[in-house]
Amino acid sequence: MSSIAQNLEKVRGRIAAAARKVGRDPAQVKLVAVSKTVDLARITEARDAGQEIFGENYLQEARGKIEALGPGAAWHFIGHLQTNKAKAAVGLFRLIHSVDRLHLAQALEKAAAGQQKVQEILLQVNLAGEASKSGAPPEAAPALLQEISRLPHLKVVGLMTMPPWFTDPEAVRPYFRALRELRERLLQLRICPLPELSMGMSGDFETAIEEGATLVRVGTAIFGQRD
Repeated sequence: MSSIAQNLEKVRGRIAAAARKVGRDPAQVKLVAVSKTVDLARITEARDAGQEIFGENYLQEARGKIEALGPGAAWHFIGHLQTNKAKAAVGLFRLIHSVDRLHLAQALEKAAAGQQKVQEILLQVNLAGEASKSGAPPEAAPALLQEISRLPHLKVVGLMTMPPWFTDPEAVRPYFRALRELRERLLQLRICPLPELSMGMSGDFETAIEEGATLVRVGTAIFGQRD
């Protein structure tokens, strides 16, 4: 068994344990292997070890990997997306995690209509108001969801956040809980179902799962430290 296969096995075990700790079915949590800057050989190892979903931050880098790897993997876009890259993103990715403004959603709508598909997206929320990170303010989420829900070629399936970085996962817990609570408030508006919560990375994904994550974005714990 390769080191990547071993890492995946460990991460899956930790996911299952975190879910069971709070009475959740581990099958409710999907692992997104963050493969930005990871070479194709190591991504192939992960796929051969059963990993199905890969997350990329950069379109140009992702395009080559997607074409080379071929069918059998699902690709999610998890980085900041510029509106002029909307057409390419719709053509490459099953789920776009980082929609944080109406202008971007409208560009994605136009691209999806042109490609005759319904593009699944998540609304990215900046819970801490960090200037260095993308995301809509939580107070803007209801109106943004309402506007995007009117676009026929986009389907909002949940929320995503990138909280402040802390060495202690417990320090991040309030942000994960806040995203879950925001989803509960949005569901009361009966605009659309929001089954997905994308939150948690290598250092804190277990805490995110305890707070309701359905998609965890894990890179370092699978592929090792990046250069």
